[in-house]
Amino acid sequence: MFAIVRTGGKQYRVAAGDKIAVEKLPGEAGDKVSLDDVLLAGEGDKPADTKGLSVSAEIIAQERGEKIIIFKKKRRHNYRRKQGHRQSLTLLRILGVGKEAAKPDAKKEAAPKAEAEAEKAAPVKKAAAAKKPAAKKAAAKKAD
Repeated sequence: MFAIVRTGGKQYRVAAGDKIAVEKLPGEAGDKVSLDDVLLAGEGDKPADTKGLSVSAEIIAQERGEKIIIFKKKRRHNYRRKQGHRQSLTLLRILGVGKEAAKPDAKKEAAPKAEAEAEKAAPVKKAAAAKKPAAKKAAAKKAD
């Protein structure tokens, strides 16, 4: 199955296993991203419904493109300007196209579990912190 997705103001035709370079997306190498702006999808010549369809991809690397030179000149006016530019790019490996591709990645599922464990441990830390000032006051009274 293939899909045409829009990201960074450009359109890309992708299928499972493809590697593409797109405008910079947030994330580290190894993170999974979901491209939800699917314009067209299909199998061979037959188009498919794009409602609820997304493309899942894995970030391979964050890179910079080739340097391009912008040179402006006006004849007989001693006007020359030289400027360079390198675009930031994200290399993606397409994992799948379809409704099953829209599953949230494991890192997002693990985050609520870690927060719940931190909340359970927080009252214990607060209780221990509350005991310390009381112990200091008791030691100060004994010293008097």
